[in-house]
Amino acid sequence: MDIVLSCVMGCLAGFCAGKLMKGSGLGLVMNLIVGILGGALGGWLFGLLGISWGGLLGQLGTAVVGAVIILYLANRLKK
Repeated sequence: MDIVLSCVMGCLAGFCAGKLMKGSGLGLVMNLIVGILGGALGGWLFGLLGISWGGLLGQLGTAVVGAVIILYLANRLKK
């Protein structure tokens, strides 16, 4: 059940990251995929930095940060 919840949170994070990036997203479906990958990136990055956010909101925040980083890098590569 945890993996399903992580995927749902990642999709929500991708949607939020797409809105935060104001039109520089990759489309709804790709933003959802980026959100899932962003959750993994955010968790890894925050682990390296020793940052720990607890609960569902922490997981969402971590995934949003990771998704924003991925969207930013994707937009830089597109140009």
